[in-house]
Amino acid sequence: MTQPHDRHQHRPHPSQGQHPGDRPVPAELAAVLAEIVPPGGTFRHRQHIHLAFLAVQRHGAARAPEVVARWIGHIAAYERAPQKFNATVTRAWAEIVAHHVAAGLPGIGFGSFADRNPALLDKRLLARHYSARVLASPAARTGWVEPDRTPFPWADRAARPGMCQRPCERRPGAQIDR
Repeated sequence: MTQPHDRHQHRPHPSQGQHPGDRPVPAELAAVLAEIVPPGGTFRHRQHIHLAFLAVQRHGAARAPEVVARWIGHIAAYERAPQKFNATVTRAWAEIVAHHVAAGLPGIGFGSFADRNPALLDKRLLARHYSARVLASPAARTGWVEPDRTPFPWADRAARPGMCQRPCERRPGAQIDR
C-alpha cells in the first residue's frame, strides 16, 4: 500500500483512460477501482482496505499480498508517484485483511466487513507493530521487513502463514477513515 498518510486523487479515473505515454491500467484493476472509487473520488486508507478485501475474495489469502502489491504499484505509477509504494505496508495490510476475511462471515460485502472490523479503518494500526523509522526505511519500501515492535500474531503459525490467531481490536479513541 502507499504510505499510511497518503491521499491520491484519480483524475482522470484510471478506469477511463491513461496518462499520455503510459501503459494502460490492467482491466481487472480498472474494474476494481471503478467499484471502490467514484470518478473524481479520492483513494484513501478505506479504499486501500477495500482493494485488499477484493483481492482476498477474488484471489485468496495466499495470493492477495502479491495481487495488492501489483495493483498498488499500478496505481502509484498511474499517479506518477511510484516512490509512495511501500512493500511492507502493502503486505502487512493485505495479510491483516485476509485474516479478518477468513475469520468473518462468508459472502459479506465490504460495507458489512468494514462495520464488523472498524480497527482496519484506523490507518495507524500498523504502528502497534512497526516504528515509523522502519516503515520509512528503504528495506521496507522495497521488500518485506518483520515488525520491530510487536510481532504479528500469525508469525508463530507456520501451518497457516498470513493468518493471525485473533482479529485485531480497535484501540479506544482510534481515528477511523470512512
